[in-house]
Amino acid sequence: MQKIRAYIKGTGSYVPPKILKNDFFEKVGSSDEWIFKNLGIKERRIAEGEVTSDLAYKAGLKALENTDVKPENIDLIIVATSTPDRQAPSTACFVQEKMNAPQAVAFDISAVCSGGLYGIAIGCQFIETGMYKNVLVIGADTFSTITDWERKDSVFFGDGAGAILLSATTEDKGFFDFKLHADGTGKYHFNIPAGGSEMPASEETLKQKLHYFQMNGKEVYETATRVLPETIHEILEANKMTSDNVDWVIPHQPSIRILQETARKTNIPFEKVMTNMDKYANTSGGTIPIVLDETYKSGKVKPGNILLFAAVGSGWTWGTALYKA
Repeated sequence: MQKIRAYIKGTGSYVPPKILKNDFFEKVGSSDEWIFKNLGIKERRIAEGEVTSDLAYKAGLKALENTDVKPENIDLIIVATSTPDRQAPSTACFVQEKMNAPQAVAFDISAVCSGGLYGIAIGCQFIETGMYKNVLVIGADTFSTITDWERKDSVFFGDGAGAILLSATTEDKGFFDFKLHADGTGKYHFNIPAGGSEMPASEETLKQKLHYFQMNGKEVYETATRVLPETIHEILEANKMTSDNVDWVIPHQPSIRILQETARKTNIPFEKVMTNMDKYANTSGGTIPIVLDETYKSGKVKPGNILLFAAVGSGWTWGTALYKA
């Protein structure tokens, strides 16, 4: 019996039209020069009149455009987001309705910046077991809604969504390994304190701005530049591969310096590392599917290419995946 694998049948992305450039952040003591040099960001997109599910379903429809899969053929919709439309129901259910995909099971996952990768891993399991044939994985976030624009760390994030249509194949292609990790001891280094059952919304939480994200930038950098190289080495060694076997790296977009240091520690030439943070900043769950969509549409990915996916996010959560095009 031939092994079933999940392969990328379609990709799509959507970012809102409003552009916010770096000069906006001069009022919080930052500058275009510092932001671009240290983070690699020139501008980001901000949603106006659109919620997370709007970005998500538009990206989802684009992922289907050049395939033979219609919304009614989708078996499962997974939305990775930290900024859901509401606490209930799931953003995926809003997406299912907006896409008119009545047969699709729908649920959200929360792994922050690792959400896109975690979502792909989950989707692949449903396909490999034969339970579903077409799984739509969407990473979507509107971090502008949880950003305190009077703080210096407001420079990091933008809004956007990316979608990946995973389908079943018995050919020699598709995702062939994942290494996923988590460490809950890092939960306070990037978190949104209020709005959950631990600290329900109140007049006091609003006054203290506890519904905005809080980040320890030093810990984020040190953790990312430690765990990303470790898990890249882990997955390559497990598959008897080296950095020379990798054609393209499809990473989360935390900062240009984190990616440069990761590439240095893993001996991967930086020209193989796909980035788009100059245009979109960090779109959290949307980063990997958006940069994947752009990489595919650029024509860079050829049959037989090996793609290495890598992400790190709040929690801590992190991981890698290997894919044969």
